[in-house]
Amino acid sequence: MLRLALTPRWLGWFALAVVASVAFVLLGQWQWGKYEDRSARAERIESHYSAAPLPVTEVLSEQPAPVDVEWTRVTAQGTYLTDEQLLVRNRPLDGTYGYEVLVPLRLAGGEVVVVDRGWVPNSPKGADVAPEVPPAPTGTVDVTGWVRLGERSLGRDMPEGQLASINLDEVAGQVDGRLLGGYLALQSEDPEVDRPDPLEVPDTDTGPHMAYAIQWWLAIPAFWAFLVLALRRESLEGSGTERTPRPKKVRIWDEEDG
Repeated sequence: MLRLALTPRWLGWFALAVVASVAFVLLGQWQWGKYEDRSARAERIESHYSAAPLPVTEVLSEQPAPVDVEWTRVTAQGTYLTDEQLLVRNRPLDGTYGYEVLVPLRLAGGEVVVVDRGWVPNSPKGADVAPEVPPAPTGTVDVTGWVRLGERSLGRDMPEGQLASINLDEVAGQVDGRLLGGYLALQSEDPEVDRPDPLEVPDTDTGPHMAYAIQWWLAIPAFWAFLVLALRRESLEGSGTERTPRPKKVRIWDEEDG
């Protein structure tokens, strides 16, 4: 068996098994990393989502918000800059694409926090026509919402007043004031007015990534076991070793016929 294992053909199979094992380890680590990311996100949501709200300036500064404050529930008081409203294009809600409505809120200290007031469908005249949006309340407004992190830029040229993603650097270029380093997903406003549809409740499912990681790692011993069994079978066949056949059972009538 050892002599057969050292032949070029079988050495090639063993080399392939080593490469496959390394690949399976890396694929398992990749899926495990995705599981850890999803699990950490779920823990943040479950910890922050229904907690008592904090003043927004205790959570956000003008620096980019750290990931551990995402979904923190906060309150803010200020005045909406309704003339600087922005629409974020191609945003899904329940399988339908439309716009998310961003309105900057100027706080008493002069800082500005962007509030995502919710979602509106595309105009019935087409996606190139601005949709109808319920106006934000005027005067002093008390807002409760959840901290969200800015998104990466998609690098697209958009019509005036529209964005391809909620990239806070791009938002800052269209908003007057010192922008805080995160934005708010609106929960409630006081005074209450008609508003866009609320955004979906965040998903805390960690997905199948842990199971996928375990499957990749279990594939390593399975691959090697299959290879060793194949080598053993070929070695036995090459040596001419065969199982001793079981004796044929003789029936009484066979003896009588004989």
